[in-house]
Amino acid sequence: MKMMNIFEEGSFSDKAMKKLLVHDSPYFRIINFNFKAGQELPIHSHELEGQLSIQVLEGEGEYLAKDKTLPAKTGDILICEIAEPHGVRAVTDMRVLVTIAPPL
Repeated sequence: MKMMNIFEEGSFSDKAMKKLLVHDSPYFRIINFNFKAGQELPIHSHELEGQLSIQVLEGEGEYLAKDKTLPAKTGDILICEIAEPHGVRAVTDMRVLVTIAPPL
């Protein structure tokens, strides 16, 4: 069993988004990304089978997709195939939790 407080462990940086590996196993990976306002994880995809979720823990921003953006606010969760282009842009300081299954 493992327990951590993401709000205490994860930090922010003025230079670039910060990443905290929360969990990694053969079954799934969980990563906490913290963005200052204006920072982003550019649109990208992975040539793998599987799914990912991007849950907004705090703040507001946008989910980025190939041809559109979707609003993202505290409590929202996006679920998609990992091969589908995806990204995140922060409008305010923003914390997100990404789950990838199976892990990369």
